[in-house]
Amino acid sequence: MEDYTNDLINETSPYLLQHAHNPVNWVAWSDDAFERAKKENKLVLISVGYSACHWCHVMEHESFEDKEVAALMNKFFISVKVDREERPDVDQVYMTAVQLMTQQGGWPLNCFCLPDGRPIYGGTYFPKDQWIHILKSLHFKFQNDFEKVEEYASKLHEGVQRAELIQKNETEIQFNIEKLRELVLRWSKLFDGINGGDSKAPKFPLPQNYLFLLEYATQMDDQKVMEHVCLSLDKMAMGGIYDQVGGGFARYSVDMLWKVPHFEKMLYDNGQLIELYSKAYRITNSPLYKRVVDETVQWLEREMIADRGGLYSALDADTEGQEGKFYVWSERELAETLTNDFDWASDYFEMGYLSDWEGNKVLMCSQTDEIFLNEKGWTEVFFDQELKKLKKRLLNIRSERVFPGIDDKVLTGWNAMTVKGLAHAAVIFDEPRYLDLGRDIITTLLNNQWDGNQLKRNFKNGYSTIDAFLEDYAHMIDGLIALHQADLEENWINAAVSLTEKAIQEFSDEKSGMFFFTDSSSNLIARKMEINDNVIPSSNSVMAHNLFALGSLTGRMEWINRAEQMMYNVYDGMEMYGSGYSNWAMLLQRMITEQKEVVFAGNNVDEAISEFRGQIDIPVLLARVTESSTLSISQGRHSTDDLIIYVCEKGVCSLPVKSVAEAISRVIQ
Repeated sequence: MEDYTNDLINETSPYLLQHAHNPVNWVAWSDDAFERAKKENKLVLISVGYSACHWCHVMEHESFEDKEVAALMNKFFISVKVDREERPDVDQVYMTAVQLMTQQGGWPLNCFCLPDGRPIYGGTYFPKDQWIHILKSLHFKFQNDFEKVEEYASKLHEGVQRAELIQKNETEIQFNIEKLRELVLRWSKLFDGINGGDSKAPKFPLPQNYLFLLEYATQMDDQKVMEHVCLSLDKMAMGGIYDQVGGGFARYSVDMLWKVPHFEKMLYDNGQLIELYSKAYRITNSPLYKRVVDETVQWLEREMIADRGGLYSALDADTEGQEGKFYVWSERELAETLTNDFDWASDYFEMGYLSDWEGNKVLMCSQTDEIFLNEKGWTEVFFDQELKKLKKRLLNIRSERVFPGIDDKVLTGWNAMTVKGLAHAAVIFDEPRYLDLGRDIITTLLNNQWDGNQLKRNFKNGYSTIDAFLEDYAHMIDGLIALHQADLEENWINAAVSLTEKAIQEFSDEKSGMFFFTDSSSNLIARKMEINDNVIPSSNSVMAHNLFALGSLTGRMEWINRAEQMMYNVYDGMEMYGSGYSNWAMLLQRMITEQKEVVFAGNNVDEAISEFRGQIDIPVLLARVTESSTLSISQGRHSTDDLIIYVCEKGVCSLPVKSVAEAISRVIQ
């Protein structure tokens, strides 16, 4: 029997439910919370986090479970708990406010507001004593110096409203490859040449950054950039940030070596990393990259598939109150488990100084396969067999431990990102299992989250409670395009077109050509655009990619023109912050290099498509013509005769050719 139960007990979010028995009188985000604050003349605390967040757990234990703290919060504040994964719109607004106030951000995010929602003070994690001081000071200030509080709130509100809003660039720009060269040159000064990634800690995988750099290095034949990408991917895959036993990546590494992870596993990271390692394998043929992809997909299949379809959102960093307890080993435990294999496993997984953590626990890191094989004199095939058997034994032992908490909500955008990764992996590795999983996920989303008129963001216990944001539309469309490129079934494009039309209707800023993150019904204190790419690429950059691709496949030039206008709007100055514009930079490169569409018709089409894919390593859009094709780019091109291939640009096709070799020649000319 719990001592306390607050209003969060009625929510579905795992994060909110974690706080349902705090003595704090938490309420979920709603208009009613702010109406109550106005009636009672109280400040509002907006406390934002997510279920797998370690420091969120720490602050909950230190402060929100404490009766003394709860008494202050209940007396002087209306306390609102927000799951940032369900409500990224709320998180965006108040994170911007905290960043403007403190020049830093993170989670837990704690922002104090006037009853009308305008922020006045905020930060991230606060120890208990400091938190008590802040509570008392803010209440006193609000009651005794309201004029100054109001003045500060007005100025901060203006700053929040202006942040990351883009004006239309009326000047048509001639896109130049030198822009990309300068962007990469400036960015490369931050590269860590020893351990990969950026030269600072903590280190985040940031998949979109390396997807762009990989594509740039390939098309520009830049060996230095390619070496950096491969170094980064190697070090991540061999580090503690990668789950060497069970597959999948943790959210970030706290150190420069990718050694010690912050142990939570997020779906959005892993979906994108499947795509990244697959594409890197296509260029390098690295067995390590193939292993990472397959083990990560196995992890999804084993631990992340929801009962009603789709994928869960995250695994917690903590088990039984200890961070990483599920993932680490004692040397004695490993020796007893591995017996005769312990010596070689100890060498391969570097169970020495580099893997020691907190004195007596071993983090699983690995050394380079090639070096290890040379030392042992083993063949690659033998090593692969032995490694799989060893990992299976460790996984079986680990499965008997108390499992980390699962954030069991299904989020549309994150699932769609993973579908995209699976679609690319299916093509590159010719693996039907990956494609089947991607199809299953997207079908679940279309059945549960999209009724033909409204897309939903979350799904749990058989129903959805939140309308989708631009992020969900953008990644859903992107995932559908990727799935179409994998199996060339036009029903995916038809769904993508319907979602694009709805996104334009609900989120479009007709003045600038950009998109707002929230639809016109939003009642937040600011309606924001999301421009900068981060660990998840910005919803505007993803929409620009979608419009460019769909415009080419469907013949809707207005969508291609809009994508180009969006690029005009961000073009000036993007070279100053490559990491924050990596997805934009990828689109810019495709615009500059005039990405082609290749249309296959006639006999032996599937064999020709397979041959084409095996020989091309630059971005192209594919289409397959059948008797029932409805895509604009396919019209009038059906044939029952010999193979015919059209190479097109923005939907305009040149005269057909009759061999894959000729098609490739036209694509790369």
